[in-house]
Amino acid sequence: SLLAGWLWNWTIFISGFPWSATTALPVAAAVGLLWRRRELVALLADPTCQALLVSQALVAGWCLGWSGLVQTYSGGGWTSDWFEHWERALFFLRREPLDHLFLGVYPLTARPPLANILMVGWLELTEADFAHYQLFSTLLASLVFLPAALLAAQLGGRSAPKDSQPISILAVLCMLNPLFVQNTTFPWTKLPAAMFVLAALHFYLRAGVTRTAKIMAALFGLALAAGLLTHYSAAPYAIALGIAWWRRRPPVVAGPDFARATLVAAIAGALVLATWLGWAIPTYGVSGSLMTNTAITTVANNPTSQAWRIAFNLRDTVVPHFLRSPESRLIEQSSPWGYVRDWFFQSYQLNLIFAFGSLTWLVLLRELWQRHRRADHGTRRFWWSFGAIVFTLGVATHGARDEWGLTHICLQALVLMGLAVVAVGWPQLHNRWRRLVYCGVAFDFATGIALHFAIQSQALDHWLAPGRTAAEIARGYNQGALMNLGGMIENRLLPAAGAIDPTLALALALAAIILALCRARSFKHRGT
Repeated sequence: SLLAGWLWNWTIFISGFPWSATTALPVAAAVGLLWRRRELVALLADPTCQALLVSQALVAGWCLGWSGLVQTYSGGGWTSDWFEHWERALFFLRREPLDHLFLGVYPLTARPPLANILMVGWLELTEADFAHYQLFSTLLASLVFLPAALLAAQLGGRSAPKDSQPISILAVLCMLNPLFVQNTTFPWTKLPAAMFVLAALHFYLRAGVTRTAKIMAALFGLALAAGLLTHYSAAPYAIALGIAWWRRRPPVVAGPDFARATLVAAIAGALVLATWLGWAIPTYGVSGSLMTNTAITTVANNPTSQAWRIAFNLRDTVVPHFLRSPESRLIEQSSPWGYVRDWFFQSYQLNLIFAFGSLTWLVLLRELWQRHRRADHGTRRFWWSFGAIVFTLGVATHGARDEWGLTHICLQALVLMGLAVVAVGWPQLHNRWRRLVYCGVAFDFATGIALHFAIQSQALDHWLAPGRTAAEIARGYNQGALMNLGGMIENRLLPAAGAIDPTLALALALAAIILALCRARSFKHRGT
């Protein structure tokens, strides 16, 4: 459905049709659901489908609640990206000149457009203001939970998630993971790309256990291409899965069938990519279409210097910042609670270990070791090589040096895979390991979610230092926070927090987590 939205809305843009034509999509969807209503009723009666839908609704409600509290964005060095993607959505909606530079720097081809084009359709159907843009961005990003849940089923050794407990556990782990919540509520396109990546991995695994391998191959190619059209952070996964497809051929696709399935996957992916590149290259040229992304424009001129950049970035993505001495000016500020928030924010977002959770990573290591011991040689080689390729390329594709780490750029799908592993292994965990996770997620919620949104909503400042204006509050934080507030004021953007009652937003978030915890606790833990 997202690909259909992309194809239709992109056709509207390049053809010059009025954007009101996007109303054909919900009409077509309603007609299709009515036509296939019997299948729809049967699908909704399936317990697994119900568990997925309920958990997705709770995850989305939780994220929407926190998003509805944001008065202005802040956190570490996160600046401007939120405005660039809002600007890109308006570019397509208003059909601005093709030589427009976003943030005064980046051409259109510096970022792939799938998520921005989807956003245009939704804004056209509702209201083209920043509050709606915020909420739609959060909804789109939260959809990454669905393929993560399907992946949990695959990692559990089943072709479909017969047991709903891992789905509910994964929902809670995601809802209490700072990296996940912070990225769903920051309106950019990394998690939507991760959604397509995880879907591609699911279809790849399905191709090895089902006789409908050609269909799975087509979906595999479509999902990877859609990920690349959403954010170039999908590229390391596309390379890793492409190598895996060729070297570790699905067992039910042998001989000529493998060649045909490979051709189907390649054609499906190429057709999707051609919808963008087939327009961009004639319009901007090969160099203007393929060489404008920051992964290329920030690369050092000297190959040796670039190799050292990559080596140090790899180290700094794994070694937490508090065990090193990165440049501290990024988070220097007069606000003591702002400094504490940024200290933890930099840990959860940029360090691969703490991205899983302050203590959850210990449980993940245990589960990975247990799975390593049980797996056969081929399975071990696939997963370890996949992880190594994604980690190395995911860091290497960032051309610039970053002393704080780079987990948030390309490794978010890898983090969600790790949470899925923990969710699958939860029923077999001893109580002491579960208590470790409980303590960890409670700490993560306090330092990475509650504190973060108490600052972004300006509630903490109003409680602890009342009487100050928004500008005075922002000056207490780092330069990035001040830039974000300046962008909101200069462009007269009213966030969702200014359009709805923050109490209702917080109530939505709390209701979602309470229901999610109740669902997770309602299952009888096996082996205990």
